[in-house]
Amino acid sequence: MAAAGYGISQQFMPRHFTDAQRQRIEAWEVGQRWRTTPKTRLFPARVHYDLVGQQIGVPGSLKLLARRLGIAKQAPCTRAAAGGKNLVSMLDRDGCQTVLRATYTDSSNSLVLTVGVAVLHSEEGATSAAKYLTGDTATSDGATSNHVLLRPVSVPGTPAAAFGTKQRQLAWVVGSGSYLVMATAGYADGRPAVPVASDSYAYLEMTSLARGVAVEIAAPLGVPPPVPHCPGGPGC
Repeated sequence: MAAAGYGISQQFMPRHFTDAQRQRIEAWEVGQRWRTTPKTRLFPARVHYDLVGQQIGVPGSLKLLARRLGIAKQAPCTRAAAGGKNLVSMLDRDGCQTVLRATYTDSSNSLVLTVGVAVLHSEEGATSAAKYLTGDTATSDGATSNHVLLRPVSVPGTPAAAFGTKQRQLAWVVGSGSYLVMATAGYADGRPAVPVASDSYAYLEMTSLARGVAVEIAAPLGVPPPVPHCPGGPGC
């Protein structure tokens, strides 16, 4: 009777998840954020970012502002990616489910940028894709990419009206949780790709915009969720 009583009492004690169960629950919660987060919160109307001043002879950094111009409809990975068959195959390999995109401009309306959130199946897939796209140089804030993968979203009647694949100048990539965040930037005047790196100030402006917006959007997506707890009891 004592053993039976102990067994019954254990049924009403709080249940403890194993490490594997906890990891699966946490991964599931992170993986659902693209569905549960309102699109206007996923892509903020304004993003503050820094233009690092040490490279332009100004102490500290300059505080700049990016403004959202529009949010595109959810798109299949093959439609949102425009970087060649090998790059699209890379997304397929890592289980890309869909891509969410929005377009921004800087405060001067001279630069435009489309940022995309690729939803992958796992954090390992996002990390692998980020390393591939950045040549394994990505830090926690990402890095520039030699592969300009994301298809821009033009927004009629705005500085991004003429922003298309031929106008892409550079890209920034960062992995966050099970998401791959990609940003591609260009000029608002519609000029085709030019060696922007030859102009150090223009390159710094464009890189700062791409990095600032991509990191701002990526950061909340990968935040670890609270440790899951079971309330206990037979219904848990």
